Amino acid sequence: MNKIVLITGATSGFGKAIAQKFAAAHYNCIITGRRKEKLLEVANELNQRFGVAILQLVFDVQDKKAVFEAIESLPEEWKAIDVLINNAGLALGRDSFQDASLDDWETMIDTNVKGLMYVSKAVVPLMTARKQGHIINLGSIAGKEAYKNGNMYCATKAAVDMLSKTMRIDLLPFHIKVTAIHPGAADTEFSMVRFKGDAEKAKQTYNGYTPLHAEDIAGIAFYCSELPPHVCINELVVTCTAQANATVFYQV
Repeated sequence: MNKIVLITGATSGFGKAIAQKFAAAHYNCIITGRRKEKLLEVANELNQRFGVAILQLVFDVQDKKAVFEAIESLPEEWKAIDVLINNAGLALGRDSFQDASLDDWETMIDTNVKGLMYVSKAVVPLMTARKQGHIINLGSIAGKEAYKNGNMYCATKAAVDMLSKTMRIDLLPFHIKVTAIHPGAADTEFSMVRFKGDAEKAKQTYNGYTPLHAEDIAGIAFYCSELPPHVCINELVVTCTAQANATVFYQV
């Protein structure tokens, strides 16, 4: 019987690459996203390429009611979730504290923190009932080190770091693994979203070096999920070779 993975934010970037990686390994995939048409595209691609079962859940992780209704309505055969990957998240703006938009801040809090919390709270009872499961949270190097104009994005990813650590402690009696993966600079839709569609600014982010790609993080997430039952990677900070920490890069 195929294992089941649930991936939030699966329509692009890390989420889509993670779905492809797990489907290639014959996992049945529950994929979630806000964009119905994009979600259908991903589902059709996974099914055609890998022949696995795909269940689509269209909702915004910011919507608590929609999250719980979607998870509670899962068909019985889809409730045995082996791996939950909390990938949905975003950065909005790169402004100083005094100039940053409150709307941007609230969207990041609602998505990166509350969204992760809602999905986890909805799925965890399915795992505790079986006394097994693995939760993988996508954080960021921004949650480990502050940087100029990072303000609320850094704060939300620091919250993901702490939530992951406390989830690991609290879920220990249920044999549930919790892993936090904290990527550095990665070439996905992330920068386009952060700079609100400004392609030139987004491109400049990666000038002079080779950043991480979505497939790199997908491979790491899959590796963590496939370790023996007695082994859990609690957290990983992952950067490209040209990035030493949150602010230091070697660019040519």
